[in-house]
Amino acid sequence: MAALRETDLYAPIKAWLEAQGFEVKAEVGAVDVMARRPNEDPVIVELKTGFTLKLLKQAVARQSMSDWVYVAVPRWSGKPAWRVFKGNVGLCKRLGIGVLSVRLEDGHVQAHCDPVEFRPRKSKPRKGALLKEFDRRRGDPNAGGTRGAITTAYKQEALRCAAYLAEHGPRKGAEVAKGAEVAQATRMMRDNHLGWFVKVSTGVYDLGPEGRAALAASQQ
Repeated sequence: MAALRETDLYAPIKAWLEAQGFEVKAEVGAVDVMARRPNEDPVIVELKTGFTLKLLKQAVARQSMSDWVYVAVPRWSGKPAWRVFKGNVGLCKRLGIGVLSVRLEDGHVQAHCDPVEFRPRKSKPRKGALLKEFDRRRGDPNAGGTRGAITTAYKQEALRCAAYLAEHGPRKGAEVAKGAEVAQATRMMRDNHLGWFVKVSTGVYDLGPEGRAALAASQQ
């Protein structure tokens, strides 16, 4: 089977644009495909056999020539490829670049997004959660770009509860909350998501073996 070439995309893209009343020409200056209708900005299409950083850089560069810049790639095959393609479409939307796919079997062209200005919708709950996590953390316990275990505000607070119990022995949740300066200490020890705490009696908690191990590891 012959290797796929960018030129294989040209005929379907040209036919698709001509059906919309454009005059189409290839390789105009640095542009792969250029289409024009009277009294309108030109449409520019960059062709590639797959999404690459080079393709996106080319498309961004073409935005200095026209507001109507598209990239065109072969249509995906299979769910994994669709997930990757969908992610690339999302990136192109943020860059204000349109995306076309070409089904090579029959030349069908589909427009997945047009080159319009992208205005992301802000999520107040996500922003609030991020600010809350920032404010709850003490110091800066992680290195930027950390892979693997991350010290969250929750873990910091759990460690303070663990340290208090290790020093003072079994205590009521209210006492731990005050002594460790963790407002949600009772709930944290009751829920015991980390498996560090053991309930001794009603409202009274102690540090379990896993908690002692975690506390020792944090102090190394």
